[in-house]
Amino acid sequence: MRLHRNLVYTTIDSLNAIFNEGEYADKVVARALKKDKRWGSADRKFVAETIYEIVRWKRLYAEIAEVREPFDRDNLWRMFAAWAVLRGYQIPDWRQLEGTPERKIKGRFDELSKTRAIKESIPDWMDELGVKELGEKLWATELAAQNQQAKVILRTNTLKTTREKLRNLLMDLNIETETLKDQPEALVLKERANVFLTDAFKEGMFEVQDASSQLVAHFLDVKPGMRVVDTCAGAGGKTLHMASLMENKGQLIAMDLYESKLKQLKLRAKRNGAFNIEYRIIDSTKVIKKLHEKADRVLIDAPCSGLGVLKRNPDSKWKLQPEFIDNIKKVQAEVLENYSKIVKPGGKLVYATCSILPSENQEQVKKFLTTESGKNFTFIKDVKVLASESGFDGFYMALLERKV
Repeated sequence: MRLHRNLVYTTIDSLNAIFNEGEYADKVVARALKKDKRWGSADRKFVAETIYEIVRWKRLYAEIAEVREPFDRDNLWRMFAAWAVLRGYQIPDWRQLEGTPERKIKGRFDELSKTRAIKESIPDWMDELGVKELGEKLWATELAAQNQQAKVILRTNTLKTTREKLRNLLMDLNIETETLKDQPEALVLKERANVFLTDAFKEGMFEVQDASSQLVAHFLDVKPGMRVVDTCAGAGGKTLHMASLMENKGQLIAMDLYESKLKQLKLRAKRNGAFNIEYRIIDSTKVIKKLHEKADRVLIDAPCSGLGVLKRNPDSKWKLQPEFIDNIKKVQAEVLENYSKIVKPGGKLVYATCSILPSENQEQVKKFLTTESGKNFTFIKDVKVLASESGFDGFYMALLERKV
């Protein structure tokens, strides 16, 4: 296998932006892929996958290359060299790769792989936290699963089409998919493809949404004609799913602290043909108070550590800090306390996170049920999704019902 200079240079530039300038990997990759219009799909695939690979295994490659942050360009080339040797590439006679110690790289890989935090490439504090919360065995299994490449999952927009029609449409474009048992709108791509360029996407026939995330709207049991509130809507993947299950009937209120996210949701909703959504920015406590005891269903897709979606966002493990997790648990408790008041008697609430830590999940729910607000609710059931068991994102959701 040969390395091509322009592709590798783009990779090095991108790694510099992610590691040294704090940019998000997905944004950097999207920009990198637009760099040269002459690149074919194999070229773009190399650039995207190599950037993500080195971001995912940053600690391992840095330890093998014996470099420390902040990485200068020579450091990044040494890390790239470690990646290339371990991936079986022939090292070209470029100035930046002169004297690459291939045998030493392989030897250091074998030696360093005996330490889990280095082998799975995570900070020490994160490894200690995972062991504390999940136990040695389960944490090790989950970490290995989180280091696999994430699959691309589509969610059929049933306001516009059916899963079978969408599947056939994609098949005509040589995009093969598989269905998932018990997930009526999901399609899994057999091979990665840029589905955003298809007319089917532009016409709003599907969204890209992980299979675990697609469980939430069904779990909340939304029906046409209900009043439903998505309290932490963000860019609205779950909001749009609920709109389709509601068949555009009833009222769906999408709330968020950030106007920019709701603007993004508005654009997506227009493409999806979802027109029963109202948008409200949470700029004061009045916004919440006006809705007290008014909603049939409330979704609290709470802010969290994101430790269930590391396979999808590998750069997040380098941005995350232990203090953030401590703080986010306080936010989760406040959000549950405040937003639960929106549920009317007899209504239902789902608390969800994309974390696998019990302290962010079942322990938060347990604690909430002992508070003044929580005493008004009955715990119905919860679901814990682990990447190592499902093959998809790690996820948690609890269903609570407000007492009449």
